[in-house]
Amino acid sequence: MNSFFTGLLFLTRIPIKYNASWTEQACGSSVKYFAVIGAILGIINSLGAFILLTVFPHIFNINIPVLLGSFFLLTLNIISTGAIHCDGYTDTMDGLLSGRKKERMLEIMKDSRVGAHGTTSLIMLLLGKYSAIAALYTYTATDPFILCSALFLMPVIGRLSMVIGITLFPYARKEGLGKAFSLYSNKNSLYIVLSSVIICLIINYPYFWQGLYSLILVSIFAFIFCRYVTGKLGGLTGDVYGATTEISELFVLIIYAVF
Repeated sequence: MNSFFTGLLFLTRIPIKYNASWTEQACGSSVKYFAVIGAILGIINSLGAFILLTVFPHIFNINIPVLLGSFFLLTLNIISTGAIHCDGYTDTMDGLLSGRKKERMLEIMKDSRVGAHGTTSLIMLLLGKYSAIAALYTYTATDPFILCSALFLMPVIGRLSMVIGITLFPYARKEGLGKAFSLYSNKNSLYIVLSSVIICLIINYPYFWQGLYSLILVSIFAFIFCRYVTGKLGGLTGDVYGATTEISELFVLIIYAVF
């Protein structure tokens, strides 16, 4: 269980008390639990949507406006993860969009300061998520649980994308926070995570097809994106893992909104 709690404490800000052993092996072993951890985040997201859509209007007679509700749900998602992947996303965009050579890109990504590329990209990411949530929020008038379904699967498939990067592509740095995840995990971890995602799709049965479309399309995107970054940097970094997760989550919401 140490590996599971190591991953949970690393990927979330859920207030639990557990004295995890932060070894490299524990970090690598935690990878196989990433989809389960994503499901926990998804339950938190969907519970928030259920409260806004059902509890407030029917029990307290309070109707939360679409745009305000979308803001609350996006904020909940950020709080539950501590924006850890947003940080990696901004660093990645600063590096990739700099137009520099490989070594300089890696230096920029390691810099704790956020540049114009990272800031602009983060604004676009959050605006995209907010818009997709708002679109799904409006659909709840005829389909009350479509938003809950999307918010549940979003972090699940997002963590699968991260595991695709971790297990199928080399690590770009000699050292780094994400190296342990890459070094002590393998394709078996990917198979376990994929199996966990499929179970989540089955649980999410009324929206199985939306989930399946999201799984297939986002997995293809994650592989192509990670391969592109590997071509630029010679491998991936922990920041790239976070960027892959964030963009994948956005695509899940968009796919749900479109289909």
